[in-house]
Amino acid sequence: MDAFLKIRGLKKHFGENRVLDGVDLDVAAASVTTIIGKSGIGKSVLLKCIANLLQADAGSIELDGQAISQSRRRAHSDAGVSFSYMFQNNALFDSLTAYENVALPLREATALKPREIQERVDAMLAQLELSASAMRFPGELSGGMKKRVALGRALITKPQVVLFDEPTTGLDPERKFSVFEMIADYRERFGFTALLVSHDIPEVFEISDRVAWLDAGKIKFFGKPDELNADAQSALSGFLSKANYGRRISSHGGAK
Repeated sequence: MDAFLKIRGLKKHFGENRVLDGVDLDVAAASVTTIIGKSGIGKSVLLKCIANLLQADAGSIELDGQAISQSRRRAHSDAGVSFSYMFQNNALFDSLTAYENVALPLREATALKPREIQERVDAMLAQLELSASAMRFPGELSGGMKKRVALGRALITKPQVVLFDEPTTGLDPERKFSVFEMIADYRERFGFTALLVSHDIPEVFEISDRVAWLDAGKIKFFGKPDELNADAQSALSGFLSKANYGRRISSHGGAK
């Protein structure tokens, strides 16, 4: 597999807590890779290091053959890679309407004219079935609608790489499937490379080309979802069994 995103020996410590302790990961262009693992294991920290929101203590991250810092500086030229990040809790601006939240990256980071911005935002909101709510503020939107606004904002600049941190947190099962379908659909349309953090196992595997299991600061498994399911004797299968057991209890109205 030719790696579009290549991570080698990535380390990130917080005091004595070794969150990432030598992560190696290769992600192919235009693929969907899902990072799984227990809560608090460092999945979001890994995404933030890739996005350059956190500075790694050691190791390297390369995008399309360039160091991430160099690539990000050139993001708006043909020599760089454009990035987008969909935060776990949406991170919408309460004082901006749905339209303004989606338009913000275009206004802040492009030289598009107001009419061009309007046309692109209107098209995105229509695709996300949010046209009727364009002038509503986040506090007036349902949880599912907020997710769609955040997704629209993440995709409006047509990025080459999109990082999704728990994109379905707090949604009911039907909405979760809708968000996964939107991610898969937009990946197909725009050809971006997607890296997801998700606890929605096994549902997220339906849109995943590769799965990376993060545990004890390292990637313990990397491969296709069906290869992961076949690994019945490993500690990973135990993690998956617990995840699925908890889901079965919840679906029958039992303990949470």
